[in-house]
Amino acid sequence: MYKKLLIGLIIAILCISPIAGENWNSFAGDFNHTAYRVENSDFVTNLWTFNMESPIHSSPAIYNDYIYVVSSEGILKAIDMETGQEEWKIDLESKTNSSPIVNSNRLYIGCEDGIKVVNINTHKIMWDYDCNDVESTPFFYKDVIYFGSDDGHLFGFDKDGKVQLNKKLDGELKSSPIVVNDSIYIGSTNGKMYSIGTDKEKNWEYTTGDEILSSPTYVNETVIFGSTDGSLYCLDEADGSLNWKVDLNNKIISSPTVDEHDNSVFVGSDEGNLTCIDVRDGTVKWSHSTGDKVRSTPALKDKLICFGSNNGNFYVLNKYTGIEEFTYNPGTFLFNSKITSSPVINGNSLFFGDDSGYMYSLNLEKHEVPGSVQLFYSIAVLIVILAVFVIVVKKIKGRK
Repeated sequence: MYKKLLIGLIIAILCISPIAGENWNSFAGDFNHTAYRVENSDFVTNLWTFNMESPIHSSPAIYNDYIYVVSSEGILKAIDMETGQEEWKIDLESKTNSSPIVNSNRLYIGCEDGIKVVNINTHKIMWDYDCNDVESTPFFYKDVIYFGSDDGHLFGFDKDGKVQLNKKLDGELKSSPIVVNDSIYIGSTNGKMYSIGTDKEKNWEYTTGDEILSSPTYVNETVIFGSTDGSLYCLDEADGSLNWKVDLNNKIISSPTVDEHDNSVFVGSDEGNLTCIDVRDGTVKWSHSTGDKVRSTPALKDKLICFGSNNGNFYVLNKYTGIEEFTYNPGTFLFNSKITSSPVINGNSLFFGDDSGYMYSLNLEKHEVPGSVQLFYSIAVLIVILAVFVIVVKKIKGRK
């Protein structure tokens, strides 16, 4: 009887305990790049903007009730997702375009001078490793952090900073790796997609017509990725043979996002489109034009696919049809900034940054967006233009 009571008490404690933070182990959260986390706390979706004070090219990471953002100048900030208030910050003292990942209260971030690991509790750098520029976002797999470097090295470190893998490949490894079934997939500026075993042996390589800068994704035993030769490729994971490829007419910098439940892959291109393709045979389902380059990797939630464009607009589309649900222009057209940073989603809250250095919080469920800081500048410009117009008209009338 006492044993049953003890078991019941333990279960009750577990039920009322707060849910532990879900790790954010890769670029866009997982190897499908959905960038979506189910809301796991009493979280209210609020609208806000936050100034990082320099351009944001990387994607945020979600952990507990915070998003972690790094500006291009290397300032890392923890922002409360509900209020949009800064919790703490640290200067990494190195520029970065890599996105942070989080595992067990540790942030892993690629920088110009190598990889840095920050303790979320102490807000201090635990260890770092000096190497060439790391634009590749790390991937956490079986207690090892994998990432590429601009000197062509594929690295793997354990959580204490001990080298587990150091393999020299050709070209610069700017693409972010994914690791599936003990195989690491990473693209290079030499136009090759590599499959490297975690045992350090090369499985295969596949050559495209130009650089591979986007991160691969994985679905149905295939690896899908884009190349700056303008094509999206789908390879067999076992031997690297080509299943299909689709020509999207211009460079693909955006990383593909997979909806495995609907057999769809979504990817942006410099042609200015977000395109939805059938993962089974490469058939184009639909394509949505923005009129400018789409280098942001789309985030996926339920029936919505969300991404930014270099035209300064953020788009939320119906994933089945490609029709706009709503759009948001934080620059109010007069002060447009490129949106190359990839969005992330927590519950109904969506977060993204732009080249003006601002982070934005949107409500996906209600289609609500925050008031733009640039709106005030736009109004001021219009007032000045109107005032000049009135003065000119008065002068013209005065001459008559």
